[in-house]
Amino acid sequence: MSVVPSAFAPPRHHVLVVEDDPSIRTLLTSALHAAGYAVHTADTGQTAMFEAGRSRPDLILLDVGLPDIDGFAVTRHLRAEGVYIPVLFLTARTDVEDRIIGLSSGGDDYVTKPFHVQEVLLRIRAILRRSDMPPGSGDRRPPLRYADLVVDEQSHEVSRAGLPIQLSPTEFRLLVCLLAQPERVVGKREILSEVWHYDFAGDARIVDTYVRNLRRKIDRFEPPLIHTIRGVGYCLRVARPGPGAAVR
Repeated sequence: MSVVPSAFAPPRHHVLVVEDDPSIRTLLTSALHAAGYAVHTADTGQTAMFEAGRSRPDLILLDVGLPDIDGFAVTRHLRAEGVYIPVLFLTARTDVEDRIIGLSSGGDDYVTKPFHVQEVLLRIRAILRRSDMPPGSGDRRPPLRYADLVVDEQSHEVSRAGLPIQLSPTEFRLLVCLLAQPERVVGKREILSEVWHYDFAGDARIVDTYVRNLRRKIDRFEPPLIHTIRGVGYCLRVARPGPGAAVR
C-alpha cells in the first residue's frame, strides 16, 4: 500500500508501536502510516526488545502497562544494553512519582491515556526533530562550566566535583538549557521550547518531573545548584545567603 507523506514527518522515520490493546495498536498504526511513518508493532515487552534490536526504529511508542513486563522495565533494559532509541510512553498512570520512574528509566516524554492521536503525532514530531539535530558543527567549543559543574556538549560528558554523572539525552539538554544562562531564571514555557521543541501547548508538568530527576543526580553534591523560583521557573546558581525567592 502506498503512503502519502504529510507535514508531520518524512517517510524515512520508523516508529515501533508497542501496545497490547489491538484496537489502540491499530488506531496508532493507521495514524502513523497516514502521517508518513514506517511502522512495526509489538504487543509484549519481550517482543518489543527483540524488535527494537532487529529493526532499530527511530522512536519507540511504548505502552507502560504491558502483559509481561512493563514499559519502564523495557526501557531500562534497552538503556543497559546501550540502545538509546527515543521512547515516548503511553500511560494511564498520572501520579508524579510514576512519571519520575518512567523518565528516570530513560524515557523522553509521555502521553497519558485517554489521548488524542494528534497530540501523539505532535510529540513524536518534537522528539524526532530534536533527535535529528546534529550534535554540533564547526570548531570544538569549550565545555560549559559553573562552580564545580562541567558539561561538554560535543562528547555529552557531565561531571561535578571531578566525578562523572550519567544523564539521559533529555536530561542533558535540560542541564545545558539552565547552564547556558546561569543565575538567570528560566521559565517552564521557555524550557519546553528549548528542550522539548514543543510548538504547541505542551504539558509543563514534564518540566517539573525532569527537574526533580536532574536534581537527584546533580545536587547529590554540595552546594545545591538547581533552584525552584515559585511561580516563575528554575535557576542554576550557587545558593545566596539570606532570604530569597529560591526554594528547593
